[in-house]
Amino acid sequence: MNPSDEILDIVDENDRVVAQSPRGEAYARGLRHRCAFILARDADGRVFVHRRTATKLVYPALYDVFVGGVVGAGESYAEAALREAEEELGVSGLPEPEYLFKFLYDDGAGRTWWSAVYEVRCDLPVSPQAEEVQWHGFLSEEELERRLTEWEWTPDGLAAYERLKAFRAGG
Repeated sequence: MNPSDEILDIVDENDRVVAQSPRGEAYARGLRHRCAFILARDADGRVFVHRRTATKLVYPALYDVFVGGVVGAGESYAEAALREAEEELGVSGLPEPEYLFKFLYDDGAGRTWWSAVYEVRCDLPVSPQAEEVQWHGFLSEEELERRLTEWEWTPDGLAAYERLKAFRAGG
């Protein structure tokens, strides 16, 4: 199936389902939907970082701190988090990602989605999908912080990462 044909739940400002729409139409019309963001760490605590392929519908060729993606129609955030993490990391048998928090991402230019943020430990060797990931690596927190000012990042992933840091700091 073409990713733009995937059916998504369209939600209101309170994250209640109000309609369903194909992904391509949801993006084109700026319809609010749901996404799962998963921070993946290896056994040493390093963060999985990747560069999206140039063929991605949203934010092509940008770096991202999270694996994840849209929540399909009728799917829970938790189901999507595990599915997306395993798909994008190219593994199976991950533990269930730990839910951290949820926020409404809105770039003010028609891109808006409820974003559930999770974390998972991945001790398995990763083999990311070539159609999704053009580069990947596990970075230490220090290396990641340095790269945040050097590389071009997905705006929603950057927003989620800033919120994650504030969440961890107790704010």
